[in-house]
Amino acid sequence: MEKSRAIATISLFLIAAAITPGCASRPCREPKAPEMDLTAPGRAAAPPAAGTGVSSETPSDHIPKKLRVYKPDGSRQCERRGAIATDAMERELAGIPVHSREKRRDGLMHIQVCGSPTGMINLYEIDTNNLKQAEERGFKRWED
Repeated sequence: MEKSRAIATISLFLIAAAITPGCASRPCREPKAPEMDLTAPGRAAAPPAAGTGVSSETPSDHIPKKLRVYKPDGSRQCERRGAIATDAMERELAGIPVHSREKRRDGLMHIQVCGSPTGMINLYEIDTNNLKQAEERGFKRWED
């Protein structure tokens, strides 16, 4: 009886281990996206030798990093009007290049009562170096 119980336990363990993907499907430290793999051939370049006059900067060093900022759209529950459209709110970012925009939920819980905020926001992708200007205009950084 003990032997059959031990065999059943080991069998269940092996079945669970076989169907659980974990790191078995790919190496744990492998990047999820191939374009993120800097160790692939042709991806990473060795730094130039000192004194060669060759710049160690890559073309991607000149591309500004991007981040997203948001602001509530002003919509209220039980009210049909009041939401500010993404293109209208984008005017508040005048002078800051906007790469993309979207309307979405903020992902937070909100009380369900007429007149309270709906949780809808306008989200904009801007260059990192423009964050301070956007924050001065009432936008907040969106953290994924």
